[in-house]
Amino acid sequence: MEYVTIIVFAIFVNNVVLSQFLGICPFLGVSKKLSTGIGMTGAVTFVMIVATLVTWLVQKLILEPFNVTFLQTISFILIIAALVQLVEIVLKKVSPPLYQALGVFLPLITTNCAILGVAILTIQKDFDLIESVVFAGATAIGFGLALVLFAGIREQLDLADVPKGMKGTPIALVVAGLLALAFMGFANLVPSP
Repeated sequence: MEYVTIIVFAIFVNNVVLSQFLGICPFLGVSKKLSTGIGMTGAVTFVMIVATLVTWLVQKLILEPFNVTFLQTISFILIIAALVQLVEIVLKKVSPPLYQALGVFLPLITTNCAILGVAILTIQKDFDLIESVVFAGATAIGFGLALVLFAGIREQLDLADVPKGMKGTPIALVVAGLLALAFMGFANLVPSP
């Protein structure tokens, strides 16, 4: 039951983008097309799960035993950067159109605070390894859900008659606020893990 609570909490109640405001750069930047939003979701999901797994192991097997936890942030950033490079190399070989569509936002996964935030949150919440991976996967699903919903709405907004002063970023920010309000409706669904 605890895993279900972690999953529902991470996806809906405490959505990393709409509640914690982590990962806003790719959320706003890659959400103009649904296809790029789905591609970014896949890349972020892979990096978030693997980064959480590796950073948890580094924290528990190296940083804590040697009493060098002050190196947590810099070591986590280096691990995330290496994983993003791996994703970039694979995408360039496997799917050049997606690689081109993601453009500058793919290397920006390195500085995506959602990934670093999840890695640090799993340590702060004192999750074990399985709980950490479940939390990372659910958070990635929540990030992807918010990104795909937002991308779909933005594609529909391109077809709508939006007032001239609200076109582009202003209407996107209003929609993001409305999505955040909608996700607040899940606030009393489950208790915090």
